Amino acid sequence: MKKFVLISTAAMMLASCDSAQEAVTKGTRDTAKTVVNQVVEDKFPGLNAAPITDCIIDNASVSEILTIAKASVVGVQQDTVDTVVGISQRPETAACIAKNGLKLLG
Repeated sequence: MKKFVLISTAAMMLASCDSAQEAVTKGTRDTAKTVVNQVVEDKFPGLNAAPITDCIIDNASVSEILTIAKASVVGVQQDTVDTVVGISQRPETAACIAKNGLKLLG
């Protein structure tokens, strides 16, 4: 019985993680993308920011997406830039950016 309760609790915790992911609506992601695009364009003028932005958003946590989206209201501040840069430096994000960058060249 204890195993069942433990497994059920673990399953509910995992389900709540999925629910949290779903809570970030397309609108919130799109808003965050606009902010990330702005940061990327400011940091790397002349680059096509869209594929880089997609990689950053796809590798951001729900909390990070919400924080970034908030900058569309309060303005982009250094903590927003730090968040975007931090996400971009993660191995998964860097690999995505490199892959998309190569596609843009070829």
